[in-house]
Amino acid sequence: MKTEAVVNAEIELLTAIKNADVSTLEKILHDDLLFNLPDGNTITKAFDLDSYRSGKMQVESLEASDQIINIIDDVAIVTVAVSLKGTYDKTPINGVLKYIRVWKQFDENLKVIAGSCIPLA
Repeated sequence: MKTEAVVNAEIELLTAIKNADVSTLEKILHDDLLFNLPDGNTITKAFDLDSYRSGKMQVESLEASDQIINIIDDVAIVTVAVSLKGTYDKTPINGVLKYIRVWKQFDENLKVIAGSCIPLA
């Protein structure tokens, strides 16, 4: 696995989130994904996709910075700060979140298998 592939996968993921591109998210997120939200809830791929499909999750702007990538065999761990502006279920989201994402190589595809995010003060 090359760092460049992970950087490109991250760009593809963030673009899909920004555009609520469910078909790309469907492809990038592993079926058994677990993701911890800042409120402590753990969500699945189905929950995440439904939040975009239903229009509950609306992203106005999204900007990534301070990305660190570690590659261990067929797994990449990414930490990144994301400045996010939007709404979830009509509740405003506005701030910087620190994400950690775990990508795994499956044949030709990289998929997110796990992740978590916390708000930065």
